[in-house]
Order: sequence, then C-alpha cells, then structure tokens
Amino acid sequence: MKRILRTPLGASATGLLLAILILAVVAPLLWTDQANAIDTSQIMKGSSAEHWMGTDNLGRDVFFRVLVATGLSVRSALLATALGVLIGLILGTAPVVLGRRAGRFVAAVVNIAVAFPGLLLALFFAVVFGVGTTGSLLAIGFAIAPGFARLAQTLVAKVSGLDYVAAARVAGVGRIRLLVRHILPNIAEPLVVNAAIAAGSALLAFAGLSFLGLGVQPPDYDWGRLLGEGLQAIYLRPAAALGPGIAVIIAGLAFHLFGEALSKGFTRHTAPVKLRRTDTTPPAPTDDNAVLVVNDLRVGFPGVTPVRGVSFTVGQGEAVGIVGESGSGKSLTALAVARLIEPPGQVDAERLTFLGRDLRNGNHRQLLGTSLAMVFQDPMTSLNPAMRIGRQLAEVAEQHQGKNRKQAWNRAVDRLRAVRIPDPRRRARQYPHEFSGGMRQRAMIGMGLMGKPALIIADEPTTALDVTVQRQVLRLLANIRAADGAALLLISHDITVVSQVCDRVLVMYAGRIVEDLPADELHTAARHPYTRALLAAVPDMTTDRALPLAVIPGRPVDAAQVPTGCAYAPRCPLADERCLSTDPPLENENGRRVACWHADVPVQAGDRGE
Repeated sequence: MKRILRTPLGASATGLLLAILILAVVAPLLWTDQANAIDTSQIMKGSSAEHWMGTDNLGRDVFFRVLVATGLSVRSALLATALGVLIGLILGTAPVVLGRRAGRFVAAVVNIAVAFPGLLLALFFAVVFGVGTTGSLLAIGFAIAPGFARLAQTLVAKVSGLDYVAAARVAGVGRIRLLVRHILPNIAEPLVVNAAIAAGSALLAFAGLSFLGLGVQPPDYDWGRLLGEGLQAIYLRPAAALGPGIAVIIAGLAFHLFGEALSKGFTRHTAPVKLRRTDTTPPAPTDDNAVLVVNDLRVGFPGVTPVRGVSFTVGQGEAVGIVGESGSGKSLTALAVARLIEPPGQVDAERLTFLGRDLRNGNHRQLLGTSLAMVFQDPMTSLNPAMRIGRQLAEVAEQHQGKNRKQAWNRAVDRLRAVRIPDPRRRARQYPHEFSGGMRQRAMIGMGLMGKPALIIADEPTTALDVTVQRQVLRLLANIRAADGAALLLISHDITVVSQVCDRVLVMYAGRIVEDLPADELHTAARHPYTRALLAAVPDMTTDRALPLAVIPGRPVDAAQVPTGCAYAPRCPLADERCLSTDPPLENENGRRVACWHADVPVQAGDRGE
C-alpha cells in the first residue's frame, strides 16, 4: 500500500474508492428519511436550490436517493464479485483438488462458458434465478465466475509445474494443503488485481440489470433503477438521470483505477539504486587498439551490489576469459557491458567504451547485432520457439542493417553455413525444437555473426553440452576469431576451458577481479589463493583417485552481505588479521594484476581441504 499511495494514480484511486465505501456505509444511516420523504407538492420538479437533482413522481429528493442508493449498489457489487471469485477459484483449482480426469471435465465446462459474452451470461442467469436483488446478485456472480476460473486455471497450471510443487507432492503433501500452502499464495497478486477490476464491472452490470427492470424491485432502489426512472423524463429533468449515471461511472472508475494501481504496486517499482564509488579500484592497463575498455564498473540492485569496481580491457582480436564460482558476478559483468541490465538494476562506471564510443550515454542499441554480438548460455530460452530459426536470424539484419526480407533471409542462410550447420537452407526453415543442443548454440553464434562483430561476448556458451559438442563450439569460436579478427569475452565457470581458448584470464570473486594473468601462465604462475584453489579443484589424469577430491572450503560470499576486508578471507587458509580488516587493492605488476596481501605464498595441501 505504501508503494501504491506514493504514485498519483494510486493515491487518487485509493482516496476515491475509500470515499465511496465510506459513503456506502454512512449514507443509508444519515439520509434514508430524507430520501424516502414523500412531498406531493414537489412532484416531478427540476433542479433547484432545495432539490439539487430535482424530485421523482412522488416528490422524493433524487439527490438524497442517489446518496442512499450507494449502499445497496456497492454492497451488491462486492457480494457478486465475492461470489464470482469464490466460484471461479473452485473451478480454476479443480485440476489440483479433483485430479487430472475430473479437472479436465471442469476445464472444458469453463472453456465453453468463457466463449459466451459476460452480459449474455448475466441475462441468462437473471432469468434462471428470477427477478430481484438476490437473483441479480447470483446472476452477476455466476457470470463473473468463468472468466475468473480461466485466469485461475492458467495461473495454477503455471505454478503447478514448478519444482517446489513437485517436491511437495513427492513429500506426500495433500491436495488441499498443496493448494492452500504452495499454490494460492504464489498466484494471489494477479487474482487480487483482477478481483478489484471485476468489482467495477459487477457494479456496472448490476446497474444495467436494474435499469432493464430485472434487478432491484420497489420499494428498494439502486443507481440502475434511479437511472431508469430518470430517463423517463430526461428532457424535463435531466439531472434526475445524470445524477445516478455519474455515480455509476465514478464508482466503476474507482474500482478499475484501484485495480490498475494494485497491478503497478505489485510490480515493486523501486527508487534508483545509488552506487557508492570508492578509490580502491585502479584502472586497467589500456592501449590505443582496445576494443573494449571497462573502468570501475559497478552493478547494483536494491540492497545489493553484486559487481564492485571491475576494470579490464579487451584488445583487437584478443580472447579474454572470466572465471569464478556461481554468484561471482561474471554474467552480470557481461550483461552490464552490453547494457542489458534492466531496472531496478543500475550500471555505473568511470569509463565504459566500445570501439571508442561511450556506452553509458544510451546509444548502445545500434551496436547490438552489428559490432557487438552476445551469445547466451541457454539457446532454448534465447530463441523464440514459435519462430523459424532463419526468420529469427533474418530479423537481426532487417532491424539493424536495413536489409529487405529476401536479403536478410539469404544472409541468415549464409551465417548458418558459416557456423557449420549442414543443409542450412532447409535448417533455416525449422524451429528451435528441431535442432539439437549444439546446433541451437551454433545458431545463436550465427545470429551474433549476422553483422561483423568486433567483439563477441559468450556467456557460458558450452553449458549443458557434452564434451564433443563443447569442443566443436569452442573450435568454431576460435575459427571466427581467426577469420574475422573479432575479440572474444568468454564467461565460464570451467577454468580449464578458459585456459585453452583465451589469451588472458580474469578471475572474479564476490563481484571483484582478484587476479588477471596470461592464460598460458595460469597453471604455473597463478598468485592468488582463490585461483590456485580453483585449479586444484579440477581433477586431471595425474590426480590420485585414492585421495578425496580437492574442494574449496565454505561457501561463496552472499552479495548482500560482503564482509569487511578481503571477501575470500573466511575461506582462505592464508588469511590473517590484515585480510579480515582491509580489502587488498588490485595491484598491477608487469602486466599482471592480483588483489591479495599474501600473493605467491604457497598453500599447503591440507589447508585446501584435500
């Protein structure tokens, strides 16, 4: 509610709705007598200082009747909505509670009901339940139910397929508890938003039935009935019709605007992240031929800064690898360089240039797909399953290179051929699910080659691929570098792969670069204890199988709770008081950088947890 009330829409909608609800409670208590007072001397009078909206055929004050009618109109709408939501939830959650077979039958009934317009359903149920307040309430509730049930079905089906729900089923959790404990809390937000909007629709529908004579009957009255009575003499007493009509519009608008405000509030918009800059990160060595220059890069989200002062450069045709455990900030660094971090995340850097162009000014979009290529780790989620492979590649050429449809298609086929996909013209007409995992990754690389990239950012391009396909993908990237002179920024958790493919290796831990050294010296000249621990944790042909595998003790640092001093100190066997109190700077020595107070000090085998 605090987020909602901070916005103009939320504050105005909440205030308006609160005023209507208060009026619905107070008006019948205060003004019922004035609304029902009959004055035969004032029959069918127009607007005046005494009667602002005139009088009806019994001389009763229309203004007071509109105020008093707020209670019945709003109460009926809320009850009808509650009934519709309850029935909709029961029908929508039937597959979970009743099982698959009965759930399919209920889903089929709901699908048939949704095909009919809501007003037609309301009229049908009004005839079934009879004329009157109760009949209209039931009619509108049953008319709302199918749409709400369809929404609940969709949300329940989405959540039911998640792993934690499957785990609860395996653990023996009953269907009702599964629904109440694991499913409903995770779909509550869209249900609440739609319920608020449905209340406004129910209010309008209830007024419509009363206007047609199927709803509230004398001596009771609501806005719809008052509107019908006022229209009989609208040319003589227009205020008598306009009053209840305006009341219906304002109340319906209040419910709809409140639902809209709820939806915006549930998206959890947050204030911009303020990134604190320090002077502990010196700039990386640069040269005039650098393709990418990153200096003091920081990525922040509300309450956490997972990338803390990263600096590096990538030269023309150079392959730079970034390694580290999960959560070290590798992928966020790559996304930040490509400016693909979305709000509420914020990217800040003292310098972030690509081919001499500043990426901080928002002009990076034209570079994506042309000079800067991005290859993501999961091609199945990066490719649109409903579009043909060739069409997706061609779209890059159409949007970024101005090619027509035929030229873009021919370019897509040519790029598929360039990444060694057999029969590329036929394959271009296939969908992603018809490709193997390795071929999908090749297609993603081909998409990056639709232009002439000076830099390819590959984020875990060999994840979930077998060793043979992994080798093919890495060889493909090497061939592209050799043929086109493109630089490569390779993100990986596999330090062996990086050492084989790259010219230089950046080792990240807790959002910082802790070591930067040539790849050919990785196994012989690594200076940081973390780098050496990563290398020791990778078995090779000489590893003694009789001994336990080497591990790094402890767990990676939580980015929201980075300790004072060296972030690796709680896991490092060399840590002392200085490490726990002071974060070591990333010092540059002969083109190699390391952030450690005890660089080059040997680590005993027992200290590594072997």
